[in-house]
Amino acid sequence: MSKETNQPWDAPDYDPWNQGTYRTGSTRPPKSHGGLIALLLVLVILLSGITTILGVVNIRLFRQVNTAEPGETLPISFSNDNPAHLSTIPPEEISISATESPAADTVILAPPVVGAENLPQEGGLSLQKIYDTVINSVVSISCTNAAGGSTGTGVVLTYDGYIVTNCHVVENARYIQVLLTDGRTADATLVGMDEISDLAVLQINAENLSPAQLGDSASLRVGDTVVAIGDPLGIKLRGTMTDGIISAISRDIDVDGRTMNLIQTNAALNSGNSGGPLINCYGQVIGINTMKIGDSMSVAGVEGLGFAIPSATVSDIVNQLINQGYVSGRPTLGITGESISNLYHFYYRLPKGLYITAVESGSSADIAGIEEGDILLSLEGVTITTNDSLKAQLYNYAPGDQITAIIYRSGNQYAVTLTVGEAKGS
Repeated sequence: MSKETNQPWDAPDYDPWNQGTYRTGSTRPPKSHGGLIALLLVLVILLSGITTILGVVNIRLFRQVNTAEPGETLPISFSNDNPAHLSTIPPEEISISATESPAADTVILAPPVVGAENLPQEGGLSLQKIYDTVINSVVSISCTNAAGGSTGTGVVLTYDGYIVTNCHVVENARYIQVLLTDGRTADATLVGMDEISDLAVLQINAENLSPAQLGDSASLRVGDTVVAIGDPLGIKLRGTMTDGIISAISRDIDVDGRTMNLIQTNAALNSGNSGGPLINCYGQVIGINTMKIGDSMSVAGVEGLGFAIPSATVSDIVNQLINQGYVSGRPTLGITGESISNLYHFYYRLPKGLYITAVESGSSADIAGIEEGDILLSLEGVTITTNDSLKAQLYNYAPGDQITAIIYRSGNQYAVTLTVGEAKGS
């Protein structure tokens, strides 16, 4: 016969030595914390009483200090056991120095300052005089093109109406109009433009123009004071001036596959400032504003990184554009194209490349037999799919160099040797 058990259920792993637990939790009664809570309450009441007593003493002392008669000695003691070295200064001997606050009922206003001038460098002009010197040389540029329109800024360089601005301001423009500071408008003719330097020259037929004076960008130092004048965000804000310093000199910046050597400034530049002047403290144009990081380079959250084309470069490029309509030594193959869309790529089973839409007569590409409708696949092993990639690759060569191009036509690929030519303007 088996031994009976008082457990109504099977309880494996039951520990007979653990008399205070069973499988669903503790059976010991909870500990009482009443004594601890009472002690804490007593301490809180005691601390509150001490705080109240100290507050009353401080209030009485404060009242006594403020109601004391002159010369009356207040019952204030020092912790020093021998305060004999301390002496009381009679109230009538106390005086207020020039650096201390005047009496409560005395308000002294500084004399008004009108037109305070800022002379950043020895012999330099104030910001107001810089603006007055240059503003009549700054113009607003409005362009009409196939996409709608665009605006920018320009600088008058000569009495006979030559104006410098950025190439990207007037590129692909069908109609260009210039707005002068005095409110006159004039139609502009494109004299020439250069993509590599991002400079263009316009000409207007107008009288009483105020040419700007070009300064020497080679003499710039980091820290020199400069200002920019232009039309940020469009003509509504035309003639806006911002100030700053030269942040860096001879900064190489990569733009669309080419390297531009630029002046860096923290003067605020925005869309619409393109083509406007960067001016030194003597009222001389030492650069043409061209871009800022955070805008044209699409880097969000960046401020104070603007760039301008040095005046030395501006002078050289402008003189060439005025005298011959183009800049010597710029490479070209004489072809223009457009990218092949993914739809055409898959539907017509065309390879990735640049679809050639025009071939300049007499160019190297024309002599080699390249035709409209051909597809340029690569130059010297570098894949070409856009006009920008074509230009970027050509910038590595000079007129007279020979390069190999791969052309696709009617299902076949051909290797063609081309001689880089010299661009003669737009």
